[in-house]
Amino acid sequence: MSERIPKGALVLAAALLLCALPFYLDAFWLRIGLFSMAAAIGAVGLGLLTGTAGQLSLGHAFFLAVGAYGYTWLAGEPGPGLPTPLAALLAVLLAGAAGGLFSPVAGRVRGIYLGVATLALVFLGHHVLLTADSVTGGFNGRSVPPLHLGGFSFGDDGPQLVVLGVPFGAEERLWYLGLVLLAGTWWTARGLLRGRPGRALAALRDSETAAAVMGVDVARHRSAAFVVSSMYAGLAGVLLALAFRRVVPDYFGLALSVDYLAMIVIGGLGSVAGAAAGAVFVTALPLLMTRYADQLPLVTAPGTTEGGVGPTEAARYLYGAAIVLVLLYAPDGLRGLVRRVRARPGPASPAPPPTARPTASAVRTKEPTP
Repeated sequence: MSERIPKGALVLAAALLLCALPFYLDAFWLRIGLFSMAAAIGAVGLGLLTGTAGQLSLGHAFFLAVGAYGYTWLAGEPGPGLPTPLAALLAVLLAGAAGGLFSPVAGRVRGIYLGVATLALVFLGHHVLLTADSVTGGFNGRSVPPLHLGGFSFGDDGPQLVVLGVPFGAEERLWYLGLVLLAGTWWTARGLLRGRPGRALAALRDSETAAAVMGVDVARHRSAAFVVSSMYAGLAGVLLALAFRRVVPDYFGLALSVDYLAMIVIGGLGSVAGAAAGAVFVTALPLLMTRYADQLPLVTAPGTTEGGVGPTEAARYLYGAAIVLVLLYAPDGLRGLVRRVRARPGPASPAPPPTARPTASAVRTKEPTP
């Protein structure tokens, strides 16, 4: 049987591949990667809340909006005009504070009741984004100030940068920022799941009564899970704002919250890698279908209403069907499917030929002669 490749070697090869992609991909593919990385960060946070802690949330889009608009207002004009790294950090903390304000509700209700309560956040937040013109810009939104770190700009406003003959614009620069943020999210989330907090949240998901008997503070851990999930969503909102370069209220609606639920269900509840894989699938599919709409059957180009459905609607049909298939045939999602494939034993090596047993005539000794 062939030996498996060490996990560390696979991680190193994947990291080198991701770091090399900006030298070979155009802006379209880099934007898909940026949106996927931002979605993966937010999906990891929702996975901790819903997949690990067992708390249904339909308000994830609200906390993404807090992060995106918080950074835009704190770093921009009108606004305090803070240094952009400080504005990004405060936007993440602001999203966590919003989750903390809602955490008493999360600590007392559960199931569908918590889902309805978080759904109210989406409608309330959308109304505020449309009416608070001085902060959000109203219906037309606001332009996002580029991030500057130590004199280095992650936008197109800085000096032109050329690396190994390849011009590095905003997409290329933000690509490496997204990789760093995603790696930090991956590392912290896996550490949380493998530590005592993760075991306590898993116990809450299985049985709150049994968790309380074992000494787990139920209300405290449920509230903490909501705060941590909100901070991950705020970080995802900051990266999304930098990638979009303009934030508008209509993007942060109910459809976005449903998309995030689809990500963690398709990827696998309670899995960091599964949440990231589901985020890439749900985020990249409509963008790819929009680009190749003229080559796909029953799909029309954006703005055309005859002869089929739009690429966004077609993408929703496809990953809606993917959710049904996952629930029926792979309840643990893509991550569980990959785990089962890797655990499947390889082809058995051929058995050695049986050794011939000696016959009775071969072992019969010759009788001594008189």
